Amino acid sequence: MITKKLEPISEDSIKIEKSIYDPRGQRDGARVLVMRLWPRGVKKEKIDTWMKELGCERDLIRAWKSNAISREEFRKRYLESIRGDPVKRELLKELSDQLSRGRTITLLCSCKDPRVCHRSFIKEELLGRIQ
Repeated sequence: MITKKLEPISEDSIKIEKSIYDPRGQRDGARVLVMRLWPRGVKKEKIDTWMKELGCERDLIRAWKSNAISREEFRKRYLESIRGDPVKRELLKELSDQLSRGRTITLLCSCKDPRVCHRSFIKEELLGRIQ
């Protein structure tokens, strides 16, 4: 039996630079919305998959946006929430499997700056799983 060796996953395979309001691009791959609530004015055709369970818990995002917790605490709590929930772990596995098969994914939410968004934490988690 001949099996094809999979190429290592690069950071470029997981895109977080776009928000849900940005237009679809040729290099987006699978567009995955990772918000709990559907964003206003967005048509379902703008995404391929909605993984609302990977969105931030309301209390957590409120604490961070009100400066009640630091970005590092926000990161820590968010990662604990996705690692400790079997449904969220399964969604991460699904994304990891797509990446392992050579698919590009674009993680989307309404945040304009990916550096201050939970999308960066999801990317970090996915890269840790597949490298």
